[in-house]
Amino acid sequence: MFEPSTDSTVSRAGPMTVQLLTPRGLSADQAALALTEHGPNTIPAPRPPSPWLRVLAQLRDPMILLLIAAAVLTASLRDFTDLTVILVVVVLNTTVGVVQEIRAEHALAALNRLAAPHATVRRGGHTTVVPSAEVVPDDVVLLQAGDVVPADLRLVDAVRLQADESALTGESVPVEKDPTDELYAGTVVTRGRGAGAVTRTGTRSALGRIAVLLSNQRPRATPLQRRLAALSRMLSIVAVVLSAVVAVAGLIRGLPLPSMVVTAVSLTVAAVPESLPAVVTLALAIGAHRMAQRAAVVRKLPAVETLGAVTVVATDKTGTLTEGIMQAQRLWTESGCASATGIGYDPSGEVKPVDGSPTDPAAVRRLLRDVALCNDAGLRPPSDEDPVWRAIGDPTEAALLTLAHRGAVDPDEFRTACPRVDELQFDSVRKRMTTFHEQPGRDDILVIGKGAPEVMLAPDVTPYGDIERAKTVAAELSADGYRVLAVADNVLPPKAARVENGLRLTGLVAITDPVRHNAAEVVASFGRAGIDLLLITGDAPGTALAVADRIGVHDADLLTGTDIDNGADPTTGHVFARIRPEQKLDIVSAWQAAGHVVAMTGDGVNDAPALRRADIGVAMGKGGTEVARQAADLVLTNDDLGTVAAAIEEGRRIYTNIRTFLRYALSGGLAEVLVMLIGPLLGFGVPLLPGQILWINMLTHGLPGVAIGAEPADPRTMQRPPRSPQEQILGAGLWQRIAFTGTLIAAVTLAAALWAHSVGASWQTMSFLVLGVAQLGVAVALRRPNPPTGRRLRFLDLAVIGALAAHLLPLVLAPLRELLGLQAMTGTEILCALALASVPGLATTVSRLGRATRRRRSR
Repeated sequence: MFEPSTDSTVSRAGPMTVQLLTPRGLSADQAALALTEHGPNTIPAPRPPSPWLRVLAQLRDPMILLLIAAAVLTASLRDFTDLTVILVVVVLNTTVGVVQEIRAEHALAALNRLAAPHATVRRGGHTTVVPSAEVVPDDVVLLQAGDVVPADLRLVDAVRLQADESALTGESVPVEKDPTDELYAGTVVTRGRGAGAVTRTGTRSALGRIAVLLSNQRPRATPLQRRLAALSRMLSIVAVVLSAVVAVAGLIRGLPLPSMVVTAVSLTVAAVPESLPAVVTLALAIGAHRMAQRAAVVRKLPAVETLGAVTVVATDKTGTLTEGIMQAQRLWTESGCASATGIGYDPSGEVKPVDGSPTDPAAVRRLLRDVALCNDAGLRPPSDEDPVWRAIGDPTEAALLTLAHRGAVDPDEFRTACPRVDELQFDSVRKRMTTFHEQPGRDDILVIGKGAPEVMLAPDVTPYGDIERAKTVAAELSADGYRVLAVADNVLPPKAARVENGLRLTGLVAITDPVRHNAAEVVASFGRAGIDLLLITGDAPGTALAVADRIGVHDADLLTGTDIDNGADPTTGHVFARIRPEQKLDIVSAWQAAGHVVAMTGDGVNDAPALRRADIGVAMGKGGTEVARQAADLVLTNDDLGTVAAAIEEGRRIYTNIRTFLRYALSGGLAEVLVMLIGPLLGFGVPLLPGQILWINMLTHGLPGVAIGAEPADPRTMQRPPRSPQEQILGAGLWQRIAFTGTLIAAVTLAAALWAHSVGASWQTMSFLVLGVAQLGVAVALRRPNPPTGRRLRFLDLAVIGALAAHLLPLVLAPLRELLGLQAMTGTEILCALALASVPGLATTVSRLGRATRRRRSR
């Protein structure tokens, strides 16, 4: 199915196949045929439940079961009025629940498609990136450090390839891999690179067979969902007790037992916000979908709620605070300095001396030759779909290739003339990379090294050249915000050991990554939101401080990797330089131990432990490794830190909306219980009939409750400090506000009933009207402020208008009025009822304005 070829993909095709014996791979037609024959490389998802199963699941809810029991009782008593109302409520609640469940599933399915992994394959002799689901048997997959193996495959090439197979074998030590060895789906390439032919995909792969066994497991509820479920159970117990009190009180007054049982059941259902789980699930799922639209793909649903409590954001420099488009702008050799012109990765441009510096062209050409050969990156030319030059592989190495082109050195020519015969890959501990090359017409071996100046300029590594002058220049460039690489080379006898020491200095290259245009504003927004920003980089201290200053982090406390090794407390620093990936774990752990909720960005294979440890792991979707994306809770598809700020705002919005819904729903439930408890003491017998209670509950807790969960963020959300991680869902004064609002609604309702009784009007109809309208008025009062662009109708407005119209409908529609046991009202009585019902909403508005004023004064 594939034919071997000695194709070498050079600077314009990609980094993965340089000097490898790589198969051409399948043709597009062969891949399409194999996909049809073998199916997608995925684990089949469990079939969604049928509509009838969804309905039955809704009917198993304890509150619905209580209503069904009440319906059976009313039917046996031939109380068809209450039976009709109860059945309407059951049907509507079940319908809303099923619709919300389907909407949440569709939102999460869209997220799963966005978060799907990708694989690099050879198709028809060209390197391309495809979704892992489209990998088929006999595909040739190209691998490098940080990739998750997409399917079972047999290696055809391997260069110092090492894989972590702990996901399958439990063996924590990475395994060395050679050509003809097998790699299994789900394992992680930790070092080196290679290529392999796919042997098994989907459920036939080693990981797929395991995944099938787990595919029927239901996802766990998020921590917030579990806390709210516990709250609902507690509220249910309280409601049952209070409803029993109402029933006993009615029996003592001589009311019939069946009637009081139905009343107690109706009151229990009304008092408990049974739509709370559905509102929370939908809010989390829709919130995650909204984040995806803002370039933040949520991989784990609990991240949505955790984002709202983030107090520390630890971020890498490259590609998040900066553009991620590396540019090699300055170079230095012992003969002088030179600068490069050009834009991005476009090879056009030139290298010229700085201020007439007497730079030796031969020395510059030698330096450019070395950075082109000791390099695994590639450049992708413009196309119809993408009109700009792009880096393939590491952006820093792509910048060095671009520099070589601008200096009239053709990387392709040198790679062909000086084929690589061995290499020592870069890693975060060594901070250097070394390659070994044949030379045309010679038997000796050219060895080239590049890396951090403090490593490369060590006496044992590069003993030859003007080392002290190079150190001074490197420090100056670093202080100007450049990332500096030192380059050195040497010639070894053909049979000599592959050593990377004893080199001669070639020169320095200064690389910059422009700070994003919005970086300073993003950092300022974190400050206004009470969030600490930690800048963590592997670059030199001077570079780190220069970038920090540019983004508005002035006079920041600096810690280096050496400081942390020597026992420095990471919570005393905000800028970290020369940090190894494993030290990020120490930084995250220290801030968490201090009581903070930490969001951490990362892109490399070694960042995965810190991403998992952080409360919110954030991976780069464009430039990051697959293993980092799989370890993260959140993936940024634009690699922009501003997207993290937007995601935090969305997390705060969702949490605030859930608390707002609780205030609204529990206030209404408390008011209904108080009316039923206190009303008889005022001589009102049964203040509300069961059907009336359920009608009010259906209208107020239905669409308005769902709409509150979908409210937009308060414009001042990111101008307030984050909530405490220890804060209870009803904490920060919420239960006091619930008690105040619920008591006020009950008081207004009973006052209206007393007035109606005194003037000979129907006090029960008056109670019904005021109790429902007052709750809707509170919903309006809890509405988010309008954006500066002006007022417009939102979902909540339409939901309240619809509920209000439905609540007033019995007053004008005689059959419905008779069904609910209500009486006709005069225009004056209706106006008086609406005026009284507006009091709780007005009081809520005044209270909110007062709190906002106090917050502004306290700043």
